[in-house]
Amino acid sequence: METRPLAQLNQMQRERLAFIEFRLWFLGDVRRPDLIERFRIAPAVATRDLAAYRDIAPENIVFDGRRKVYVVTPDFRPVFEHRPERVLSALTQGFGEGVGESSAAYVRCAFPLRLNQPPLPALAAITRAIHQRQAVRVVYHSLNKGPSEREIVPFALVDSGLRWHARVYDRGLREFRDLVITRMESPLPLPDESARPEELSECDIQWTRIVELELIPHPGQKRPEIIERDFAMTDGRLRLPVRAAIAGYVLQQWSVDCSVDRHLDARRYRLALRDPLVLYGVQNAVLAPGYAHERYKARSA
Repeated sequence: METRPLAQLNQMQRERLAFIEFRLWFLGDVRRPDLIERFRIAPAVATRDLAAYRDIAPENIVFDGRRKVYVVTPDFRPVFEHRPERVLSALTQGFGEGVGESSAAYVRCAFPLRLNQPPLPALAAITRAIHQRQAVRVVYHSLNKGPSEREIVPFALVDSGLRWHARVYDRGLREFRDLVITRMESPLPLPDESARPEELSECDIQWTRIVELELIPHPGQKRPEIIERDFAMTDGRLRLPVRAAIAGYVLQQWSVDCSVDRHLDARRYRLALRDPLVLYGVQNAVLAPGYAHERYKARSA
C-alpha cells in the first residue's frame, strides 16, 4: 500500500498524517479545516498533508466531490500505530494540549465519576522530584497515625483506579511504599537532597518483580465464552504481566476472585485468578478480593 516511506516525514508531519488517519478510521471523514483547527496550520500546509497521506496510503482515502470531504474507503488498512487507550481518550475527551481547554469530544460518552483528583500543586512537586531524582518533605495524613512530617524520595506515579499514589522511598521508615497524593500537605522539594542509590526504583523489590496474573472466567459464570470475548482471552485465559507493586490494585479494580475455592459471588466477580499462589510475597495482595495470605502460606510450606 505504502508508496512513500514514513521515515521521510518529520515528526510534526507524522503527527498530522496520523491525525488524518485517525479521523478516517474512527470518524469516517476528514476535511482541511479539521487539520487547520487541530494544529493551527495554514490552509496550504493542510492541503499538502492531505496530499501526502494520499501518496502514502492511496487505498485508504478518497475525495467525495459531492460533500467536499475526504472519506474512508472499504479497503482501509492503517499505516500508523493507534493505541486503543489513546484512541478512546481522543474520541471521548478530545485532544488536550496541556494548557487551557482540550478539543471537544468526537463521540458522546458517559464516564463514572472520579471522586479523587490530586491537587495540582502537590502533583507538580512530586513529578518534579521524580524527574530530578530529589527528595521531598511533606506532611502526610495517615488513616492510622494522622498527620506527620515525612521525607520521601518519589520515583513513579501509580493509578490504583480509585486514587493516585506516588511510589516512594520513605526515609523515616526506611522502606518503599505507596503514598496517596491527596493526603500530602505542603510538599517542599529538597533540591540539595538527591536520591541515594538505595532509594532508587532498582532497589524496590516489589517494583522490579514482575508477576504474571493469569485470569480466567469465574467458574460461576453461566456463559464463560462471553467473558472470554469481553477480555479478548486466548484459550480461555488472559495473561497479564504486572509489577508486584500494582498487582493488588489491578485485581481489586477488575473484581477478580482470588480465593482458592472461587467462593465469591459470580454476579459481582466475572473473573478469577487461576493460581492465587502467584501472589505469595506480593505486599499489596491484601487488596485482592478473596485472597487469604495465611492459607496459601500454609499450603506452600
